[in-house]
Amino acid sequence: MQVAKWGNSLAVRLPAELVRELGLKEGDQIDLIRDDEAVKVRRQPRAEEVLAGLRRFRGSLPANERLKRAEAHER
Repeated sequence: MQVAKWGNSLAVRLPAELVRELGLKEGDQIDLIRDDEAVKVRRQPRAEEVLAGLRRFRGSLPANERLKRAEAHER
């Protein structure tokens, strides 16, 4: 892969095979993580994935363990 100038930044084109393996689509956010002498590419969760996780979590706290706004601000 080649590093190219893109405006004031640098860019790298990802090979189509890697894009398919990671399930990437235009607009996705990725993280590049240095691991010893290698770099890992990780896709950040999409908004709909985060919302789906929050929906699964909704209502899972017992009623007597709900957080109160005043208590949260005291922390």
